[in-house]
Amino acid sequence: MERESRIYVAGHRGLVGSALVRKLREKGYKRLILKSHSELDLIRQKDVEEFFSRERPSYVFLAAAKVGGILANNTYKAEFIYENLLIAANVIHASYRFGVKKLLNLGSSCIYPRMAPQPMKEEYLLTGSLEPTNEPYAVAKIAAIKLCRYYNEQYRTNFLSIMVTNLYGPGDNFNLETAHVIPALIRKFHLAKLLEKRDFMGIRRDLIRFPLGFGWGRELAEKKDREIEKILEECGITSEKVILWGSGEPYREFLFVDDLADACIYLMENYDAEDIGEFVNVGTGRDLQVRELAEIVKSVVGFEGDILWDRNKPDGTPRKLLDVSRINKLSWRAKTSLKEGIGKTYAWYEREVGYG
Repeated sequence: MERESRIYVAGHRGLVGSALVRKLREKGYKRLILKSHSELDLIRQKDVEEFFSRERPSYVFLAAAKVGGILANNTYKAEFIYENLLIAANVIHASYRFGVKKLLNLGSSCIYPRMAPQPMKEEYLLTGSLEPTNEPYAVAKIAAIKLCRYYNEQYRTNFLSIMVTNLYGPGDNFNLETAHVIPALIRKFHLAKLLEKRDFMGIRRDLIRFPLGFGWGRELAEKKDREIEKILEECGITSEKVILWGSGEPYREFLFVDDLADACIYLMENYDAEDIGEFVNVGTGRDLQVRELAEIVKSVVGFEGDILWDRNKPDGTPRKLLDVSRINKLSWRAKTSLKEGIGKTYAWYEREVGYG
């Protein structure tokens, strides 16, 4: 990429997209094309093709997606497969039609079989059954990989795909109904800490800044202290304990989102699709049990109560660790430790809710 290139970041307001924008600007890329969902609905093919025809981006980062944790994936199955299929198909096809020089498609480690050998190598794709709790999302992401591959083969395009481990960082989704594990843990322990301190003003600031989920919007902040306390208790949050889903025994790998942005730009600047193969894993190559993760987040946030596990809730895949040897051979490695990244994420969250 050249510093004056026209670069379209699809999904620039999301966790990954916002990190990409920060990193691109930091590196001196100035001609960024950014459109919100209200300005450009990526599931509408006609609108997407008109946008590409008008804007003519040279490079595309496809970071737009409908995402969420186990609860959201289990609840909104049709939406997850439909919206993600259309986003990928529309952006990839328009990139081909309007002469994009290079596209980077971001996927997820959920594409791998539920019982794939660990760590998961790129060649394990489609060698077994998917994890049922996120199969619709995974199917859409697999389709996007194959779209890039076959457009490259048929049309000689230069479309790269990367598969990413679990992400977290500033700008994450903290809605408890749809959040991934780290932002959900940060939010739960933060609210529990405020309950410990009987800081209902702080809780109200939190509820105004971020929807709680489960049908509750800003109006929850207007309720009386005891009513708020009762609703939080229904979410497993009290001044004495936080109840978390599952057993805490599965292993997970986590990558700080700014490290991912660095990897994306590094690959776009230095490699073509033929250099990396069908796709390449991006992660840290290290994992830990969810219960260990919970203890780290609890410590960073400063909650002094207990953690209880609701074993009636699903765990998801037993282990998801990426083999990152291929990207390591391309001279890229993650830089941010898990505790450091969680600290940066919580510091961002505290600023957002006016705490501290």
